[in-house]
Amino acid sequence: MRPKNLEKEATLRTMALQIIAEEGLENLSMQKLAKAANVSPRTIYIKYENKEDLLIKLFIEEVLGNYEKAVLQNFNSDMDFAEGVQCLWQNAFAYLTNNRPHFALMQYGNSSPLLNKAFQQANIQQGDFFAPIHQFLEKQKAQGCIHHLPFDAQRAMLFSPLISLVSEYFDYATRDRQIITPDVLMACCNILIKGMLK
Repeated sequence: MRPKNLEKEATLRTMALQIIAEEGLENLSMQKLAKAANVSPRTIYIKYENKEDLLIKLFIEEVLGNYEKAVLQNFNSDMDFAEGVQCLWQNAFAYLTNNRPHFALMQYGNSSPLLNKAFQQANIQQGDFFAPIHQFLEKQKAQGCIHHLPFDAQRAMLFSPLISLVSEYFDYATRDRQIITPDVLMACCNILIKGMLK
């Protein structure tokens, strides 16, 4: 791909994520995206079949890999449970609160078939991403530190409260002050840790 085409592609993706974050996914259209990126709608359809194809590619190529890299920073599967969970929460919170457009797309994907379609289209199997977290939880179970539950249940217990806290963080505009501070985040994290330990 030529440099000019790569630049157009980057602009399209940036603008799409910005529209999703600022106006909601329902307000993203190919025409609106074309206008925001200063290209013709035909240019978009050369790369993307439709809006769903755009969203799937955005998630796989822009969000998933960057999120994984950020979440796993300074994390390893040999950490003790509390240290590991604290590291994952701090990393995920920092990434998501600094990348609102990515968070908005992830939220939409979690409430629609988008993520499953994205995983199927890219032939992504469970464990292809976030493998150290899988290994971490398996080690914790084997050591008798946490209860034996299916991985999906443990993942939901581990990250769903965090995602809700990020949503609350972004709702600060309706309040006179930000209530989801680093101290509140870690207090919630420590309560979660106690609840998951045997």
